[in-house]
Amino acid sequence: MGQTLSEPVTEKHTTNGLSKRVMYGASCMQGWRISMEDAHTTIPEYNGTLTSFFAVYDGHGGSEVAKYSGSHLYKRILDSKAYHDGHIRGAMKEGYLGIDEDLRADPQYKNVGSGCTAVAALITKDNDLYVANAGDSRAVLSVEGRGIALSQDHKPTNEKETRRIEKAGGHVEFGRVNGNLALSRALGDFEFKARPRLSPEEQMVTADPDIICHRITKKDDFIILACDGIWDCMTNQEAVSFIRTELAKRTTLDKICEKIMDHCLAGETDTNGYGCDNMTVVIVALLQGATSEQWYERMAKDVDKNAAVDGVDLPNILTEDAKDLPAAPPSP
Repeated sequence: MGQTLSEPVTEKHTTNGLSKRVMYGASCMQGWRISMEDAHTTIPEYNGTLTSFFAVYDGHGGSEVAKYSGSHLYKRILDSKAYHDGHIRGAMKEGYLGIDEDLRADPQYKNVGSGCTAVAALITKDNDLYVANAGDSRAVLSVEGRGIALSQDHKPTNEKETRRIEKAGGHVEFGRVNGNLALSRALGDFEFKARPRLSPEEQMVTADPDIICHRITKKDDFIILACDGIWDCMTNQEAVSFIRTELAKRTTLDKICEKIMDHCLAGETDTNGYGCDNMTVVIVALLQGATSEQWYERMAKDVDKNAAVDGVDLPNILTEDAKDLPAAPPSP
């Protein structure tokens, strides 16, 4: 938990947008923190390619890496040779690792000690949804009202992450890398990537993302991308249900983002940090051939006729829906 203000900054920076295939609302708020270190990217269609890209970056130790990533990661991915050759997973991995390379090579960032999470959703013209993640920001898919995690949080206490940290000469103390960083994967954070004989993937903290692919179907409603300032306060299913309840009231996506942050904001700072973090939320509606008005109407009717349902684990949906994408199975 970082330093906090005596009163929260509740001013919100809210946007919305639309393409033929997706519609989005996004908002961010500083909250109780002494500075705003989050960034996000919202591109409903990239340069007429029918590709959509959305991402959330939760910064720590400063905002420099988060802001840089928000301005450069999508270009690193979407303008790459790998992407244009159809190697989406490779392009996303190269993009994440490439941000670290670019930061190291830029004298402006030589002494920057900050880092950030990065969760990105890329929708191709063929209706494939790729989600890449490094850190503990999260992507969640609403499938007929069920909350489906599309990413897995990278915490130092995870057995796989702990093994890599220890093999690289580090240790996990109080749930943190070397007792300091509460994440095991991030962009930046170069003090934890200082072993020259190790590859970027083998460092104590790595930018190497987990990547999954999901074929979008008519059952899929919307995607949520948010930082842990939201997920510390809401479960995946609670977030999906909150959004659906607001959609039944004909609330627009951008206003729903604002309402989620207001809902999560702590009334005071004596909450063990819950509700006291920077907050960023992006909601992406999957139009599936509908107009924005038709999508809102469909969602409102669907909410009216369906009761709340339990969430589903990540492997279940991917086993069923990614099986026709043999070149892009879920990451191990």
